[in-house]
Amino acid sequence: MRVKHIAQAVLFSLPWLARPALPQQQQFAELGDFKLESGETLRGCRIGYRTLGQLNAQKSNVMLLPTWAGGTTEQLMGSAGPGKLADTSRYYVILVDALSNGVSSSPSNSRAQPHMRFPKITIRDMVNTQHELLTRVLHIPHVRAVMGVSMGGMQTFQWLVAYPDFMERAVPIVGSPRVAPYDLLLWQAQIDAIETDPAWQGGDYAKNPARGAEYEFGALLLTTPGHYNRITTRQQVLEHIAEAKKSGGGSDANDKIRQSEAMMALDVAAPFGGSMERAAAAVKARALVVVSKNDHVVTPGPAVEFAHGIRAELLELDSDCGHMATVCEAERIRQAVAGFLQR
Repeated sequence: MRVKHIAQAVLFSLPWLARPALPQQQQFAELGDFKLESGETLRGCRIGYRTLGQLNAQKSNVMLLPTWAGGTTEQLMGSAGPGKLADTSRYYVILVDALSNGVSSSPSNSRAQPHMRFPKITIRDMVNTQHELLTRVLHIPHVRAVMGVSMGGMQTFQWLVAYPDFMERAVPIVGSPRVAPYDLLLWQAQIDAIETDPAWQGGDYAKNPARGAEYEFGALLLTTPGHYNRITTRQQVLEHIAEAKKSGGGSDANDKIRQSEAMMALDVAAPFGGSMERAAAAVKARALVVVSKNDHVVTPGPAVEFAHGIRAELLELDSDCGHMATVCEAERIRQAVAGFLQR
């Protein structure tokens, strides 16, 4: 993996995310005005999604994959196919664009609530819109599995607790049921980098701010010093930072802020008085929890503890690739997921 692509790794990309030759068509569900967990209303809520594979007559082979932070279903397409992480020879796979990813309703595309006038959202809001998409639009009352990576894993944990009867299996991969203090620090630091950039202009910017900082955070956090130093030369570091600043690419800053705030607010135990034990007791589905021991983006501890609480199967990745162990140990993950879903 070339280091210049670590800027995109903020989106938690995986090796199975290469675009296929004929990507499934982007579709949208219009949910209307949607009441958020905060009590505010998201005007004209629109959810993007794609479907792959064949739905069986009993509607018993559905698998849901929500996107990671900043990710889109187009980028997620390569994770689904015969023999892939989401095996379309067995499952009818529904990929869903999470709120504030620039495809579904987001600060960057909302006409009624643009930029920072877009209300704050939570991971539970993302899950609630997905539940509405499945039940009211696609008429699917139950799924075989929910699976997601990073922020997709956070949504998977939320699904387990919020809708315990809706799925049979769940596979959160390098996600968390409640982000740790270190995780709060890194997301707040990224928000601060955006909002202190002179180009920020209160969110009404002409040029996407803090592009260099986004690359730098990704390069620092997504892997470990040992792994980064093996794949990067001293010359490449400065070249890639300069390239990131010049390109203006990466996540839209307003979108990134709202998704970052959602992850920071995540706590599946909140409806249970903050008790993880009570939250775990509400879970009914079987789960395979995948964590990376050296993860600097999502501290693995909360996921490991919750896995024990719900008697889940636990896969601990132990390479020095950090959050990007999903790349370095991709085949190990694929095999573990395939075996778990088929049992």
